[in-house]
Amino acid sequence: MKIAFASKDNIYVNEHFGWCKEFHIYEIKGDSFLYLKSVDSSIEIDDEIDKLTYKIECIEECDILYVQQIGPKASMMVKSAQVFPMQASKEGEKIEDVLNKLIQMQENPPIWMRRLIA
Repeated sequence: MKIAFASKDNIYVNEHFGWCKEFHIYEIKGDSFLYLKSVDSSIEIDDEIDKLTYKIECIEECDILYVQQIGPKASMMVKSAQVFPMQASKEGEKIEDVLNKLIQMQENPPIWMRRLIA
């Protein structure tokens, strides 16, 4: 399961999807996680649909997108690309904490996660 985090510093989930300049990609395997890479998403595009399409292309290998904020149109587009969008539950949420929660969720996964695990 691969997760893209919208983050300025690769420590906290602190970026809005549409404004994110870099996504940090992690992979969960069993009960551990591994940092894979950072993906540059800093190209400025004026047209909203083109910009969102570009951002989605940056994370298309991922199963989950974890952001501080995402608009409804962007969320629908992300879902259409077979990526599950998630919003941080609080400000200043640490990427490591989110990864550990996702690992714990695998024990009794919600329906959306069962599809990713299968």
